[in-house]
Amino acid sequence: MENLNPSQDRIDARLDAMLAGVEPAELREQVRHVVFSGGKRVRPQVTLLVCDVLDGDRERALAFAAGIELVHSASLVIDDIIDESALRRGTDSAWAAYGHPGAIIASNGLIGEALACFAAEPEAMQTVTEAMTQLGEGEATELAAKPDSKEAYVRLARRKTGALFRASAELGAIAADADPYTVEAFGQYAERVGVAFQIRDDVLDATADSETLGKPTGHDAAKDRPSIVEVTELSPEEATALAREEVERALDALDAADLDDSAVLEYLQGLAYFVVERER
Repeated sequence: MENLNPSQDRIDARLDAMLAGVEPAELREQVRHVVFSGGKRVRPQVTLLVCDVLDGDRERALAFAAGIELVHSASLVIDDIIDESALRRGTDSAWAAYGHPGAIIASNGLIGEALACFAAEPEAMQTVTEAMTQLGEGEATELAAKPDSKEAYVRLARRKTGALFRASAELGAIAADADPYTVEAFGQYAERVGVAFQIRDDVLDATADSETLGKPTGHDAAKDRPSIVEVTELSPEEATALAREEVERALDALDAADLDDSAVLEYLQGLAYFVVERER
């Protein structure tokens, strides 16, 4: 993924500047622990790249990119509490480092900082809040109304993972003042990539070792979580093939956007394929 991270330094610098003013110092330490414990910054990268290909306002997009990464980071804190996962990206998860109260406060603090990035942008705020609603519904479905078919699983994955991917792309288009058709085309692309990302996550949880993955594996089976492997009884190879189908649909949606910038198009295509080939 190193060659697919052209803007990570800029994203990290913006996140660092945003979190530098968090008070009190204890909360600042907690939110920085969560945000800077690693991660590929895939979602904010999508925001910036979509903005770039549409020749939009990159500074505006950078604020949106940082905001969506903070929303994602906040959701991971809650995921780790639900999963009782003590590791995240090879380091202590927030609750393992600071206890449940500290982790929940950190998650809330991240959401507050994130929403400040969109407060003056009504369309962006609506996009993000809709994604957060979808994410919450996905988490609730996963715990209370577990899917029992491939179709139900994909619907869950669209909410649980696809929604934030979709918002990331739509925010990039919004930063470029794109028309609704273009916003939708990029949203469709990213949502499909998000579903493929979730499927690959499930496969890795079932097949990878924890040292390579950077977090405990086997959680889906141990916690009776509805992974693609558990729900459908597909083999890891068959599940990966399903993820590739989602990628092909994502690329079809990208074609509808009629892009001219070959370099950014190549990145977006590479990102789609990366999510089903990654090993962590």
